[in-house]
Amino acid sequence: MNTTLETLDDNMVKLSVTIDEAEFEPQLDEAYKRISKEVRMPGFRPGKVPRKLLEQQFGPEMAREEAMRIALPDYYSQAVDETEVDVIASPEIEITDGQASGPITFEAVVEVRPVVTIAGHGGLRVEVVSPLVTDEDVQERLDSIRRQHSTLETVERAAAESDHVTIDIEGTIDGEPVPGLTAEDYDYVVGSGAVVKEIDENVEGASAGDELTFSADHPSEDEDSQIDFVIKVKDVNEQVLPEPTDEFAQEASEFETIAELKADLTDRLADSKKAQAAMQVEEKIGESLAQLITDDLSDAVIENEMDNRAQEMAMRLQAQGIGLEQYLQITGTTPEMFREQLREQAEVSARVDLALRAVIVAESVEVSDEDLDHELLHLAAQVDQPLADVKEQLEQSGRLQAVRSDMRVRAALDWVIERAEIVDEDGNSIDRELLKQPEHDHDHGSEEE
Repeated sequence: MNTTLETLDDNMVKLSVTIDEAEFEPQLDEAYKRISKEVRMPGFRPGKVPRKLLEQQFGPEMAREEAMRIALPDYYSQAVDETEVDVIASPEIEITDGQASGPITFEAVVEVRPVVTIAGHGGLRVEVVSPLVTDEDVQERLDSIRRQHSTLETVERAAAESDHVTIDIEGTIDGEPVPGLTAEDYDYVVGSGAVVKEIDENVEGASAGDELTFSADHPSEDEDSQIDFVIKVKDVNEQVLPEPTDEFAQEASEFETIAELKADLTDRLADSKKAQAAMQVEEKIGESLAQLITDDLSDAVIENEMDNRAQEMAMRLQAQGIGLEQYLQITGTTPEMFREQLREQAEVSARVDLALRAVIVAESVEVSDEDLDHELLHLAAQVDQPLADVKEQLEQSGRLQAVRSDMRVRAALDWVIERAEIVDEDGNSIDRELLKQPEHDHDHGSEEE
């Protein structure tokens, strides 16, 4: 097979491919076998009609057309691999010669990923949440555990924020009860913001025995009406948190002392905040890189990224035992709506990808064979297959270069991050060591996240 590449305007290329008759013969022979199974000729069973009789009966064009229909996609993929063009759309293929005899020649015109240049990628500044754990962070997490083990005590005073009040509630529109807004002995947490804010505004400061009447706009944006509320306050209960003692630590966790529990909370908070900050760094760097790409993107570039995101979504759902079609049914989303929901973020992702590919070129970012083998070892472990088998499968499918390309993109992102200025909310520089991901897991004990 001989392939030539011609660059056209608007990020289009033309691949001209010639396949000689000897190379095409196996595909042609298979085509005759398929045709032999379909035709009926006196004296021959299906699939046993000799090729020469088929050629005499139907001419060579029929078998050649069938062979090209099956084989051309593979020849096209081979041409793409040989020329290493980064195609992002389906090709327009035209057979230009060989329909009846001789070598097969076809042309494929296809859009490729645009190549851009950027500036300023080596000195980005991003602001992220601080990965440092404060005493307030630990106290907040400890209080969360204390609330899980709290008790309620009835008090003779007006309701305050965080109190639990027992109420009878009735919501009506023009005298008709609103579904879901009529209940007796309902445990309402003051300040929770449930349903409408006017409930909190009226219940806070009320005492047992009070009857409250007020109106509020319907919480649904689709409804242009007011709801009339009648609330009877039956009692006010204060949430009492247990004291943070060693006895509490033993009851609420696997630790013997409150100091040990706090130390464990500190460690896990540190892991969580590091992971959060590291994720934010990548997101903010991505946003900054996307802004460096000012050119308009073609529909094919965006559609290609939408396809990638849809495939990733389908894989995540599949891992949870849910098919994409089932997900769309559950959420009441049409396939068209689903794709449109992907469009905005897909455009940002496409710009980030183009920027990182520009960094690869500008900074000569490469991935060593050793790094590639390390990545392949990781992939082999994921699928529980020998490294040699995984490598062979990737080579045969043409995906090995794609893996290396993805690794180069990741390496380009690391290059940008290493040279970026990373600060917290107060503008303080963040030590990069604090952003390294933890390599250990904690036993979370009985705490609920």
